[in-house]
Amino acid sequence: MPNTKSAIRRVRRVKQQTQVNRARKTRYKSAIKHMYQLILKKQKKEAINYLPKFHSQLMKIAKTGAVNKKTASRKISRVTKKINQL
Repeated sequence: MPNTKSAIRRVRRVKQQTQVNRARKTRYKSAIKHMYQLILKKQKKEAINYLPKFHSQLMKIAKTGAVNKKTASRKISRVTKKINQL
């Protein structure tokens, strides 16, 4: 249990931030799943149209720190490579 007033406030803040980060990670994973479904179905046109939104979503989440920027960049790079191979 937190003993000081600032520690009590910090616990509240951490709880709120955990919820925010969990929501961001969920959006991140959903975007990746959606893109991989398009790739598996070999829907190149739809995947190309979704790519800018995918890139934007991943980088927005990465800049907040919920996911590492290099991880997001790596995902984008690999997805782009797979789309080009279709």
